[in-house]
Amino acid sequence: MRARLTIGEFAALTQLSVRTLRRYHEAGLLAPASVDPFTGYRYYEADQIPSAQVIHRLRELDLPLAQVKAVLATGDPTQRAAMIASHLERLEVSLDRTRAAVISLRRLLRPEVEELEVELRSLPARQVAAISAEVDLDSVTGWYDIAMAKLDAAVPTEQRTGPPGGRYDNELFTEGSGTVTVFRPFHDLHPSRGVEVLELPAVELAVTTHRGPHDDIGITYGRLGEWVVNHTLAVAGPVHETYLAGPRDTNNPELWHTEIGWPIFRLAS
Repeated sequence: MRARLTIGEFAALTQLSVRTLRRYHEAGLLAPASVDPFTGYRYYEADQIPSAQVIHRLRELDLPLAQVKAVLATGDPTQRAAMIASHLERLEVSLDRTRAAVISLRRLLRPEVEELEVELRSLPARQVAAISAEVDLDSVTGWYDIAMAKLDAAVPTEQRTGPPGGRYDNELFTEGSGTVTVFRPFHDLHPSRGVEVLELPAVELAVTTHRGPHDDIGITYGRLGEWVVNHTLAVAGPVHETYLAGPRDTNNPELWHTEIGWPIFRLAS
């Protein structure tokens, strides 16, 4: 007869507390091998140790109890792996947001802030190869990566006449959803599927450069907006970005340079 383990012994072997094992039992995740009908004592068997450890690891990844139960109930290894991978992707997004918030907060709390260098720049009308879409603010980064990959493939290196850029409608920030356009200046381009030739209108911009990782680029946006309010007349219109160096150019975030252009009204000089 196989030896039974008391809940205390099982807790020691799995490094899970008795309270946690009781909660797993109540949630239907890990039932004891037997329960004494008179004393209510729970007993486990040694071959239940791996299951307890799997549950514990999934819970360490903050997988909700209901989803842990679904993973354990799935007999298909491929489906089980896909369920866990989906949760890991959500965790990575959350970690990225936390990291970005920490970096931004540290920058905001610095006692001394370097002076913001701003250039007033007039851009003429120009034709660009572009991809546009209505995008939610939460998914703009993922959309940008896919769109830029398509644009890079559509515009060969020898046909590029400048760094890539983007335009972000105000509604993206005010309403959480708006039109986003990524583009590349070009010459002699034959548009491919999904890429259009777009005429960008002439525009006056107040331009500054964000150097380094994009985690705290929102602070540079805020400082540029403050500068515009104090020195010029802001106008409604999409914010412009120019990617002088970014993730597709170098794996070192410290070398990334992104120009941010805020639309303004300026009398011709």
